[in-house]
Amino acid sequence: MGLPRLGAAHQTRLSFMRVLLRGLRRQGWQVDRPLWEIDARGVGRAVYRANGPDGAFSLVAFAHDLPEKMRSDRVIAEAWDATFALVDGTPGTADLDRLAANVPLQEAGRVSDRELVLSRANRSVRLWDHVVSRLAAGRQPDPDRIDAVGYLMRTTAVYGSGKFGAADFGALRGRGLLDGPFRAEMLTVWLIRAFVMDLVEHLAAAQGGAGAARLDPALRRRFGIGNSTGLGMAPFLVNHPALLDAWITARETALSRVRALPEADEGTRAAFEGAVRRVRGTLDQWPSAHPVQRGKIDDLRRDLARLTAHLAAGCLVSPHPWEALWRWAEGGLSLEGQELVVALMIEPHGAVVDDLAETMGADEMAGFPIDGAETVGALSRLLRAQYGWALDANPARPEARARFWYVSAAKREPRLGERARDAGAALQDPMDMAHRAVALAAALDSVAPEMSVGDFLATRPQHRRILRRVQMARAAPYAEIRGNLLAADMVPIDMLRLKLAFFGATRFDPRSDRWVRITMYQNAPFPDELHDLPEDDWAYPPIRQAVSDPVS
Repeated sequence: MGLPRLGAAHQTRLSFMRVLLRGLRRQGWQVDRPLWEIDARGVGRAVYRANGPDGAFSLVAFAHDLPEKMRSDRVIAEAWDATFALVDGTPGTADLDRLAANVPLQEAGRVSDRELVLSRANRSVRLWDHVVSRLAAGRQPDPDRIDAVGYLMRTTAVYGSGKFGAADFGALRGRGLLDGPFRAEMLTVWLIRAFVMDLVEHLAAAQGGAGAARLDPALRRRFGIGNSTGLGMAPFLVNHPALLDAWITARETALSRVRALPEADEGTRAAFEGAVRRVRGTLDQWPSAHPVQRGKIDDLRRDLARLTAHLAAGCLVSPHPWEALWRWAEGGLSLEGQELVVALMIEPHGAVVDDLAETMGADEMAGFPIDGAETVGALSRLLRAQYGWALDANPARPEARARFWYVSAAKREPRLGERARDAGAALQDPMDMAHRAVALAAALDSVAPEMSVGDFLATRPQHRRILRRVQMARAAPYAEIRGNLLAADMVPIDMLRLKLAFFGATRFDPRSDRWVRITMYQNAPFPDELHDLPEDDWAYPPIRQAVSDPVS
């Protein structure tokens, strides 16, 4: 749970995008497009409807003619190239008119409890124009330009769980496949991707007429959906400890099950070795100008070369091969390489691990009540067992309290301030769990060990938040990030990457230590391909073949 390791996380077959697409396929979901009212300028509205055993869910998409000067990825932007809402059921005309008056406004509008998710996206303009012009001329776009970007639109928010009047997450309880963390949001993004590709082909046909081309299906799948994610995602992991514990527990349990297997049969060995070859082939499609990320990618190249040689030496034919492989990786690879090996080890073992996807939700109120009858002595022992990483640090050092978290009043976004330079530390958000653990330990040492926790809190209520988390740690050992989130050397994007990896994101491209661009659903099947292409074969795509261009 240390930040450097969390910041090296990779998607796995337990990531939410992959769980969703497997479920859609296995349950026989079908997607149709009952409405397409988009004009030759690319302005209008469309509806994409996913029909499954638990009902229908509809993406309502609005396409806009956005002037270049208004295009911004900031949360505080007021206009976008496209805006979206995921609706529970099939919207009627009155619903569409209501949504048309509100969804394009995003935060300034309001939706109803029939809506589950609100989102918006902007074009990657240069690639968008290239693809439209090439298709209009009857040609395919340049694959190298596609791979350099990876998407035609990037979302700047995917809001769920009660935001701006939308239904609370509890509305999906008992709704089968969508009753799981972030599955409604991941369904929204998948349907947005289908809309984006239909829109670009629609515009090409409007420009080129009968001579316009449609995208080659293999080339089409190379487009994902982009996303720009900043510090706003980091507090989520601190504020939802039970959910974080459920995610990490599922992944660690999956790894434990694989490591315990006594042997690797021929088919599993072939699948693992194939995934290694495939991921080596994708590294050139992982662009990043950030020096830290480029260094990590270079580490991966070296690590994968070592892994390939290790496999060639027959490491998987020995007894307990996965345990031995993990120990080898732990001892000789970079953190980035180790975490990739975890993902690759889990990959060919769907029959062993896929059931864990249903354990990744959490009843966050279950750990909320404080046990006031516990003694201070028992709590102190628990604190030292679970928070020793914090107690061993020296919180008095200036560099240990160099930063503070707050929400900008002007931008309405989470920010990270420098305590020695920036005003506002008095309004900081409670992200300082390491420091609170140290303060709690000192307070516990100042009273009799037989005192009850209830009596302790009666005169020291300021410790309630961290005390609750300490008691929660008995049942949720992965609930806390084991790092000082105020330290001068803390890297915020480590937290962002962890959450995005659980979503299923790829191509992490930091633009600073505080925000990152990623790609979602790249190489995934589109709705019309879901039941025809091999299941779950897209996260590590086959080595790419050349795409024919009928003109060039």
